Amino acid sequence: MRYLSTRGEALRLNFCDAMLAGLARDGGLYVPERLTTLAPAAIRALAGLPYCEAATRLVAPFVGEDFAPDELSGLARDAYSGFRHVATAPLIQIDANLFLLELFHGPTLAFKDFAMQWLGRAMSRALERRDRRATILGATSGDTGAAAIEAFGGQPRADVFILFPHGRVSDVQRRQMTTVDQPNVHAIAIEGSFDDCQAIVKTLFSDLAFRDELGLSGVNSINWARILAQIVYYFTSAVALGAPDRRVSFAVPTGNFGDALAGYYAKAMGLPVSRLTIATNENDILARTLGAGVYKPLGVKATQSPSMDIQISSNFERLLFDAYGRDASAVRALMGALKQAGEFSIAPPALAAIRRDFDAERTDEDACADEMARVYRDSGIVVDPHSAVGVHAARAALARDPATPVISLATAHPAKFPEAVERAIGRRPQLPPHLAEIQSRRERFAILPNDPTAVAKFVRERARVAA
Repeated sequence: MRYLSTRGEALRLNFCDAMLAGLARDGGLYVPERLTTLAPAAIRALAGLPYCEAATRLVAPFVGEDFAPDELSGLARDAYSGFRHVATAPLIQIDANLFLLELFHGPTLAFKDFAMQWLGRAMSRALERRDRRATILGATSGDTGAAAIEAFGGQPRADVFILFPHGRVSDVQRRQMTTVDQPNVHAIAIEGSFDDCQAIVKTLFSDLAFRDELGLSGVNSINWARILAQIVYYFTSAVALGAPDRRVSFAVPTGNFGDALAGYYAKAMGLPVSRLTIATNENDILARTLGAGVYKPLGVKATQSPSMDIQISSNFERLLFDAYGRDASAVRALMGALKQAGEFSIAPPALAAIRRDFDAERTDEDACADEMARVYRDSGIVVDPHSAVGVHAARAALARDPATPVISLATAHPAKFPEAVERAIGRRPQLPPHLAEIQSRRERFAILPNDPTAVAKFVRERARVAA
């Protein structure tokens, strides 16, 4: 299996090289040359398997010969051994034909653990084989940073630098990054938004001399391995409801679009998905884009679902690549227009292609709080504000098609956002025992301006890539 860039001007790489690179050298995102399509019998055979075994089967075609079968199986077993639910990704019914897929039973209480725990082990193995070190540079709107630090903290061949928007993540999210006492972990609060953090990361990756000097590697969902690992729970949850003999739909809380994109790839691989609903908060760029066909970022608004406070959804580029018939020149033109004019228009045939798979729903702050209260009142289940945005969108999907079950992705544990949950339901959710002392731990982080030069200097002074 080889991987090519959405912008068409980077070398094609095997799986491990694409994983270690993260972002292509031409600024594009790696995608597989082709997608493996699973026959109905192969999908049916996933029923009843342990999650790690299902993951091994689904990931194997995309890694080629980079990992032996036994090695790949071991990576999956190790990655999911620390999850605190026997089902790993349990599916719970909360209303008629409405199901909640709980993705927060990993070590950092967020869906990012599904990909990051696997990626950390796979990347470590690849670095050992190459006798290399890596400088991992990432941006987070809250959950990716904690998951990356948990996965890579203490690893001997990697230094981790995570940028997060200062004052725009929850207290628990911040402390999950800043209270980790490992010499290779560096949390950096940027005086700006998540989009600013993401822009800094992309700027430093585009500086090829800096990138090569420090062995930069990315673990945001720009990294294809992240998307790949997230495809798995679409299959396992759909199979639990009768796939491939029964169609299902999904509602996905969406910020950087990686999680929703994983569902798109699952459908392309043969999973019988009826609709994928993009659930946004008031930072609704993707809902506006699907509605009007114009991708135009506006100012980021702070909400009670901060991990979705994003206006530039990097993974949308991968969807555009497919919608334009894998025409890299068209993607380069769109990204050039975004950089120069601050927006771009999607050609009608490409927009129609996107609309064939996706719907989009916007949830405002009041509706988010109301949904948290409704779920708790009707089912006794507590959901965080991000998951509530997903459930609100799922209800709209059910209204359009009541006969098709909708699986709404619950992306974070409610205790990561206790104030928002308490305001909505009058009850403050408690952290699990393994994180109970996080509020008393000492924090360690730097505060830097929204300036790539300042970040580059900080990273260069602390990275041990030459050691």
